[in-house]
Amino acid sequence: MRPRCFSYVLTDRHIVQLPFISKIAGLMAAVIAVGFLWFGDLATASEPAAINPFGPPVSEREDAVPGYVELSDGKIIAGKVYMTRDKRVKVFDSTLQRQREIPLNRIKQIECIVVSERMEKEWRFRETTSNVKEYTGRSYPTREYLHRITLDDGRTIEGPLSEVIYVQPEPSGSSSRGQQAAIEPQRFILYKTHKGPVGSDLKSLVYVKVVKLGEEALAEGQKKGSHSTSSRTTSQEASESKSRP
Repeated sequence: MRPRCFSYVLTDRHIVQLPFISKIAGLMAAVIAVGFLWFGDLATASEPAAINPFGPPVSEREDAVPGYVELSDGKIIAGKVYMTRDKRVKVFDSTLQRQREIPLNRIKQIECIVVSERMEKEWRFRETTSNVKEYTGRSYPTREYLHRITLDDGRTIEGPLSEVIYVQPEPSGSSSRGQQAAIEPQRFILYKTHKGPVGSDLKSLVYVKVVKLGEEALAEGQKKGSHSTSSRTTSQEASESKSRP
C-alpha cells in the first residue's frame, strides 16, 4: 500500500494543476532574474567613473568661478576661484543680525575693511606656577576686519566672516596642456582677526584686500597682474643697477 501523501499528490485534480504551477514558478524566476539585471545596471550607472591614476590630472573644478584676489601688498592672483566643495560663504549680517550663507557664484565682490590694527606686547609668566606676567620686550601685529560682500544683483552685506578660498592661477598663453594642469592652486584666508608672528610689523601682515568674481573681473585681474609684474621687474632692475659699482 502506498503512503497516503503520495496518493494525495497524484490525484487527477493535482496532476491537472501541475502544469499551471510550473508556469507560475517559471514566470516568477524570470521576474527575479530581470530584477537582478535591472538593479545591477542601476548600481553600475550610479557609481562614479573610475579614476585612472596614470591619466591626466583634472585641471580645474567644475564649480570654480573666474576672478582674482588682490592682496594688501599689491600682489594679484587671477584664475578660477573656489571653496571647499558644497561650501558657502558664511557672514554675520550686521543689518539683519543673523548669519547668512551665500553661494560663491552669486557674489560679485568681497571687500576687506580694516576695523583696527595695533602692535601687541608679548607677555609671559615669570614662573610656571606664578600668575605674574612680565613683558618680553618683543611685540607682534594684530588686526580686526569686516567684509563687505556685493551680490550679483547689486545688494551688499557687511559683517565679520572667516573663510578659506582657493585660486587656480591662469597659466600663460605659451603653457602646454600638461603644464596648465600641473599648476597648484593657492590658498587664502579671509580673517575676522589676524595675528602676525612675534617680531614682525603691521606692513608684513599681508591680508586679502579684495576678491572680485566674474569674467570681467578675470580680465581685469589678468591686466592688473601683468602690469604689477612688469612694474616690480622694472623696479628690481633699477635697484640692481644702482647697487652695481
